[in-house]
Amino acid sequence: MTKRPFKKPPTTYAQQVALLQQRGMVVSDVASACFYLQHINYYRLGAYWLPFEADHTTHQFKPGTTFEAALGLYSFDRELRLLVLDALERIEVSVRAQWTYHMAHNHGAHAHLDKNLAVNAGRFHKNLESMEKEVQRADEVFIRHLQRKYKEPLPVIWAVSEVMSLGLLSKCYDNLKPMQTRRAIAKVYQVDEKVLASWLHHLTLIRNICAHHSRLWNREFINTPMLPKNKPALLAAQFSPGSRRLYNTLVILLHGMDVVAPDHHWRKKLKTLLASQNIPLRAMDFPADWQQRTIWQERTV
Repeated sequence: MTKRPFKKPPTTYAQQVALLQQRGMVVSDVASACFYLQHINYYRLGAYWLPFEADHTTHQFKPGTTFEAALGLYSFDRELRLLVLDALERIEVSVRAQWTYHMAHNHGAHAHLDKNLAVNAGRFHKNLESMEKEVQRADEVFIRHLQRKYKEPLPVIWAVSEVMSLGLLSKCYDNLKPMQTRRAIAKVYQVDEKVLASWLHHLTLIRNICAHHSRLWNREFINTPMLPKNKPALLAAQFSPGSRRLYNTLVILLHGMDVVAPDHHWRKKLKTLLASQNIPLRAMDFPADWQQRTIWQERTV
Protein backbone atom coordinates (compact mmCIF):
# COMPACT_ATOMS: atom_id res chain seq x y z
CA MET A 1 0.00 0.00 0.00
CA THR A 2 1.31 3.43 -0.97
CA LYS A 3 1.22 5.84 1.93
CA ARG A 4 0.01 9.39 1.51
CA PRO A 5 0.39 12.45 3.72
CA PHE A 6 -2.35 13.21 6.25
CA LYS A 7 -4.11 16.40 5.14
CA LYS A 8 -7.27 16.56 7.24
CA PRO A 9 -7.45 19.87 9.13
CA PRO A 10 -8.48 20.06 12.80
CA THR A 11 -12.16 20.89 13.38
CA THR A 12 -14.00 22.96 15.97
CA TYR A 13 -16.43 21.34 18.41
CA ALA A 14 -19.37 22.77 16.45
CA GLN A 15 -17.95 21.31 13.24
CA GLN A 16 -17.54 17.93 14.93
CA VAL A 17 -21.19 17.95 15.99
CA ALA A 18 -22.25 18.96 12.49
CA LEU A 19 -20.24 16.06 11.05
CA LEU A 20 -21.94 13.60 13.39
CA GLN A 21 -25.35 14.96 12.37
CA GLN A 22 -24.39 14.73 8.70
CA ARG A 23 -23.63 11.05 9.26
CA GLY A 24 -27.03 10.44 10.78
CA MET A 25 -26.50 10.83 14.51
CA VAL A 26 -29.32 12.50 16.43
CA VAL A 27 -27.93 15.31 18.60
CA SER A 28 -30.77 16.75 20.67
CA ASP A 29 -28.61 19.25 22.58
CA VAL A 30 -25.80 20.73 20.49
CA ALA A 31 -24.35 22.79 23.34
CA SER A 32 -24.18 19.74 25.58
CA ALA A 33 -22.54 17.68 22.83
CA CYS A 34 -19.93 20.42 22.30
CA PHE A 35 -19.25 20.42 26.04
CA TYR A 36 -18.55 16.69 26.16
CA LEU A 37 -16.44 16.81 23.01
CA GLN A 38 -14.42 19.59 24.63
CA HIS A 39 -13.71 17.57 27.78
CA ILE A 40 -13.49 14.03 26.40
CA ASN A 41 -12.21 14.40 22.81
CA TYR A 42 -13.90 13.39 19.55
CA TYR A 43 -11.37 10.65 18.83
CA ARG A 44 -11.84 9.01 22.25
CA LEU A 45 -15.63 9.07 21.97
CA GLY A 46 -15.35 7.69 18.44
CA ALA A 47 -14.56 4.25 19.85
CA TYR A 48 -17.94 4.26 21.59
CA TRP A 49 -20.12 5.29 18.66
CA LEU A 50 -18.35 2.80 16.40
CA PRO A 51 -20.84 0.01 17.31
CA PHE A 52 -23.65 2.32 16.17
CA GLU A 53 -22.27 2.67 12.63
CA ALA A 54 -24.23 1.00 9.85
CA ASP A 55 -21.33 1.40 7.41
CA HIS A 56 -17.79 1.84 8.71
CA THR A 57 -16.51 2.99 5.30
CA THR A 58 -18.86 5.97 5.11
CA HIS A 59 -19.27 6.22 8.91
CA GLN A 60 -23.04 6.48 8.48
CA PHE A 61 -24.94 5.68 11.67
CA LYS A 62 -27.85 3.30 12.13
CA PRO A 63 -31.24 5.06 12.17
CA GLY A 64 -32.11 6.43 15.60
CA THR A 65 -28.52 6.57 16.90
CA THR A 66 -28.21 9.33 19.47
CA PHE A 67 -25.22 11.17 20.90
CA GLU A 68 -26.57 10.33 24.36
CA ALA A 69 -26.40 6.59 23.61
CA ALA A 70 -22.72 6.78 22.65
CA LEU A 71 -21.99 8.97 25.68
CA GLY A 72 -23.81 6.47 27.90
CA LEU A 73 -21.60 3.68 26.61
CA TYR A 74 -18.53 5.80 27.36
CA SER A 75 -19.78 6.47 30.90
CA PHE A 76 -20.44 2.78 31.42
CA ASP A 77 -16.92 1.89 30.33
CA ARG A 78 -15.45 4.51 32.65
CA GLU A 79 -17.38 3.12 35.64
CA LEU A 80 -16.41 -0.41 34.63
CA ARG A 81 -12.71 0.51 34.58
CA LEU A 82 -12.95 2.05 38.05
CA LEU A 83 -14.71 -1.03 39.38
CA VAL A 84 -12.14 -3.34 37.82
CA LEU A 85 -9.32 -1.26 39.32
CA ASP A 86 -10.97 -1.61 42.72
CA ALA A 87 -10.83 -5.42 42.54
CA LEU A 88 -7.35 -5.39 41.02
CA GLU A 89 -6.03 -3.36 43.94
CA ARG A 90 -7.34 -5.86 46.49
CA ILE A 91 -5.95 -8.84 44.59
CA GLU A 92 -2.59 -7.21 43.83
CA VAL A 93 -2.01 -6.29 47.47
CA SER A 94 -2.86 -9.83 48.50
CA VAL A 95 -0.49 -11.46 46.00
CA ARG A 96 2.29 -9.07 47.04
CA ALA A 97 1.74 -10.12 50.66
CA GLN A 98 1.82 -13.82 49.81
CA TRP A 99 4.90 -13.50 47.59
CA THR A 100 6.67 -11.63 50.38
CA TYR A 101 5.66 -14.04 53.12
CA HIS A 102 6.60 -17.27 51.36
CA MET A 103 9.78 -15.89 49.80
CA ALA A 104 10.99 -14.57 53.16
CA HIS A 105 10.07 -17.64 55.19
CA ASN A 106 11.40 -20.13 52.65
CA HIS A 107 14.44 -18.27 51.32
CA GLY A 108 15.31 -15.36 53.63
CA ALA A 109 14.75 -11.63 54.02
CA HIS A 110 16.70 -10.85 50.85
CA ALA A 111 15.39 -13.70 48.70
CA HIS A 112 14.70 -11.22 45.90
CA LEU A 113 18.48 -10.78 45.50
CA ASP A 114 19.21 -14.50 45.12
CA LYS A 115 19.70 -15.39 41.46
CA ASN A 116 19.73 -19.10 42.35
CA LEU A 117 15.98 -18.86 42.96
CA ALA A 118 15.35 -17.81 39.34
CA VAL A 119 14.47 -20.02 36.41
CA ASN A 120 16.26 -17.73 33.97
CA ALA A 121 19.33 -15.70 35.00
CA GLY A 122 18.85 -13.10 32.26
CA ARG A 123 15.27 -12.41 33.30
CA PHE A 124 16.40 -12.29 36.95
CA HIS A 125 18.88 -9.49 36.22
CA LYS A 126 16.30 -7.54 34.19
CA ASN A 127 13.78 -7.89 37.03
CA LEU A 128 16.39 -6.84 39.57
CA GLU A 129 17.24 -3.78 37.48
CA SER A 130 13.55 -2.86 37.34
CA MET A 131 13.27 -3.43 41.08
CA GLU A 132 16.19 -1.09 41.73
CA LYS A 133 14.56 1.61 39.59
CA GLU A 134 11.22 1.24 41.36
CA VAL A 135 12.93 1.49 44.75
CA GLN A 136 14.84 4.60 43.61
CA ARG A 137 11.60 6.23 42.44
CA ALA A 138 9.77 5.38 45.64
CA ASP A 139 9.05 8.36 47.85
CA GLU A 140 8.64 6.33 51.02
CA VAL A 141 10.27 7.15 54.36
CA PHE A 142 10.69 3.48 55.28
CA ILE A 143 12.66 2.81 52.07
CA ARG A 144 15.07 5.67 52.73
CA HIS A 145 15.48 4.60 56.36
CA LEU A 146 16.37 1.00 55.42
CA GLN A 147 18.78 2.14 52.70
CA ARG A 148 20.63 4.37 55.14
CA LYS A 149 20.79 1.79 57.93
CA TYR A 150 21.65 -1.46 56.14
CA LYS A 151 24.38 -2.37 53.67
CA GLU A 152 22.48 -4.70 51.27
CA PRO A 153 21.93 -3.26 47.77
CA LEU A 154 18.16 -3.32 48.30
CA PRO A 155 16.00 -3.30 51.43
CA VAL A 156 14.34 -6.44 52.79
CA ILE A 157 11.72 -8.14 50.66
CA TRP A 158 8.76 -7.03 52.78
CA ALA A 159 9.74 -3.41 52.19
CA VAL A 160 10.63 -3.74 48.51
CA SER A 161 7.34 -5.51 47.74
CA GLU A 162 5.42 -2.43 48.89
CA VAL A 163 6.82 -0.34 46.03
CA MET A 164 6.78 -3.01 43.32
CA SER A 165 4.43 -2.72 40.37
CA LEU A 166 2.02 -5.52 39.52
CA GLY A 167 3.95 -6.07 36.30
CA LEU A 168 7.22 -6.65 38.15
CA LEU A 169 5.52 -8.87 40.71
CA SER A 170 4.12 -10.95 37.85
CA LYS A 171 7.56 -11.30 36.26
CA CYS A 172 9.23 -12.25 39.54
CA TYR A 173 6.65 -14.93 40.27
CA ASP A 174 6.84 -16.27 36.73
CA ASN A 175 10.64 -16.57 37.00
CA LEU A 176 10.60 -18.18 40.46
CA LYS A 177 12.27 -21.61 40.40
CA PRO A 178 11.42 -23.36 43.71
CA MET A 179 8.19 -25.19 42.98
CA GLN A 180 7.33 -25.50 46.66
CA THR A 181 7.23 -21.72 46.99
CA ARG A 182 5.33 -21.21 43.75
CA ARG A 183 2.70 -23.73 44.84
CA ALA A 184 2.43 -22.31 48.34
CA ILE A 185 1.57 -18.88 46.91
CA ALA A 186 -0.86 -20.26 44.33
CA LYS A 187 -2.56 -22.46 46.94
CA VAL A 188 -3.88 -19.36 48.67
CA TYR A 189 -5.88 -18.59 45.50
CA GLN A 190 -6.90 -22.25 45.05
CA VAL A 191 -5.34 -22.53 41.59
CA ASP A 192 -2.37 -24.23 39.95
CA GLU A 193 0.88 -22.25 39.95
CA LYS A 194 0.90 -22.06 36.13
CA VAL A 195 -2.60 -20.64 36.17
CA LEU A 196 -1.66 -18.01 38.75
CA ALA A 197 1.38 -16.97 36.69
CA SER A 198 -0.85 -16.56 33.62
CA TRP A 199 -3.47 -14.64 35.57
CA LEU A 200 -0.94 -12.19 36.97
CA HIS A 201 0.42 -11.53 33.48
CA HIS A 202 -3.09 -10.94 32.12
CA LEU A 203 -4.18 -8.78 35.05
CA THR A 204 -1.11 -6.59 34.53
CA LEU A 205 -2.38 -5.88 31.02
CA ILE A 206 -5.87 -5.12 32.35
CA ARG A 207 -4.49 -2.79 34.99
CA ASN A 208 -2.46 -0.88 32.42
CA ILE A 209 -5.52 -0.49 30.19
CA CYS A 210 -7.54 0.86 33.11
CA ALA A 211 -4.75 3.10 34.42
CA HIS A 212 -4.38 4.72 30.99
CA HIS A 213 -8.15 5.25 30.71
CA SER A 214 -8.36 3.09 27.60
CA ARG A 215 -11.45 1.31 26.31
CA LEU A 216 -12.15 -1.92 28.18
CA TRP A 217 -15.68 -3.17 27.59
CA ASN A 218 -15.45 -4.58 24.02
CA ARG A 219 -11.68 -4.92 23.65
CA GLU A 220 -10.07 -8.08 22.27
CA PHE A 221 -7.02 -9.06 24.30
CA ILE A 222 -3.84 -10.39 22.72
CA ASN A 223 -2.82 -11.90 26.04
CA THR A 224 -5.56 -14.17 27.38
CA PRO A 225 -5.49 -15.91 30.78
CA MET A 226 -4.99 -19.65 31.16
CA LEU A 227 -8.23 -21.28 32.29
CA PRO A 228 -8.17 -23.74 35.22
CA LYS A 229 -9.03 -27.35 34.46
CA ASN A 230 -10.13 -28.94 37.72
CA LYS A 231 -8.79 -26.76 40.53
CA PRO A 232 -10.68 -25.30 42.24
CA ALA A 233 -13.73 -27.48 41.74
CA LEU A 234 -16.48 -25.92 39.59
CA LEU A 235 -14.47 -22.81 38.64
CA ALA A 236 -13.58 -24.06 35.15
CA ALA A 237 -17.28 -24.20 34.24
CA GLN A 238 -17.66 -20.48 34.97
CA PHE A 239 -15.42 -19.37 32.11
CA SER A 240 -16.13 -18.89 28.41
CA PRO A 241 -13.55 -21.08 26.61
CA GLY A 242 -11.76 -19.46 23.68
CA SER A 243 -12.89 -15.95 24.56
CA ARG A 244 -10.49 -13.05 24.03
CA ARG A 245 -12.76 -10.50 25.69
CA LEU A 246 -13.54 -9.23 29.17
CA TYR A 247 -15.91 -11.89 30.51
CA ASN A 248 -13.17 -14.30 31.61
CA THR A 249 -11.28 -11.46 33.27
CA LEU A 250 -14.35 -10.61 35.33
CA VAL A 251 -14.67 -14.25 36.41
CA ILE A 252 -11.03 -14.17 37.59
CA LEU A 253 -11.68 -10.97 39.53
CA LEU A 254 -14.82 -12.41 41.11
CA HIS A 255 -12.95 -15.53 42.20
CA GLY A 256 -10.06 -13.42 43.47
CA MET A 257 -12.36 -11.16 45.46
CA ASP A 258 -14.09 -14.18 47.00
CA VAL A 259 -10.68 -15.33 48.24
CA VAL A 260 -9.18 -12.06 49.48
CA ALA A 261 -12.36 -10.31 50.69
CA PRO A 262 -15.13 -12.87 51.31
CA ASP A 263 -17.58 -10.24 52.60
CA HIS A 264 -17.11 -7.96 49.57
CA HIS A 265 -19.92 -6.19 47.69
CA TRP A 266 -18.02 -6.08 44.39
CA ARG A 267 -20.19 -8.73 42.73
CA LYS A 268 -23.34 -6.78 43.53
CA LYS A 269 -21.81 -3.51 42.29
CA LEU A 270 -20.73 -5.15 39.05
CA LYS A 271 -24.14 -6.70 38.39
CA THR A 272 -25.81 -3.38 39.17
CA LEU A 273 -23.55 -1.61 36.68
CA LEU A 274 -24.19 -4.24 34.00
CA ALA A 275 -27.94 -3.73 34.44
CA SER A 276 -27.77 0.07 34.61
CA GLN A 277 -27.82 0.62 30.86
CA ASN A 278 -28.77 -1.33 27.79
CA ILE A 279 -25.22 -2.53 27.26
CA PRO A 280 -24.66 -5.29 24.66
CA LEU A 281 -22.98 -7.85 26.91
CA ARG A 282 -22.11 -10.05 23.94
CA ALA A 283 -19.41 -7.46 23.15
CA MET A 284 -17.69 -8.75 26.32
CA ASP A 285 -18.40 -12.43 25.47
CA PHE A 286 -20.93 -12.91 28.25
CA PRO A 287 -22.59 -16.33 27.71
CA ALA A 288 -26.38 -16.40 27.49
CA ASP A 289 -26.67 -18.21 30.84
CA TRP A 290 -24.16 -16.11 32.75
CA GLN A 291 -26.60 -15.07 35.47
CA GLN A 292 -27.30 -18.72 36.31
CA ARG A 293 -23.62 -19.60 36.72
CA THR A 294 -22.34 -20.12 40.26
CA ILE A 295 -19.69 -17.40 40.20
CA TRP A 296 -22.37 -14.73 39.70
CA GLN A 297 -24.55 -15.83 42.62
CA GLU A 298 -24.48 -13.73 45.79
CA ARG A 299 -22.45 -15.35 48.57
CA THR A 300 -23.47 -15.76 52.18
CA VAL A 301 -20.57 -15.49 54.63
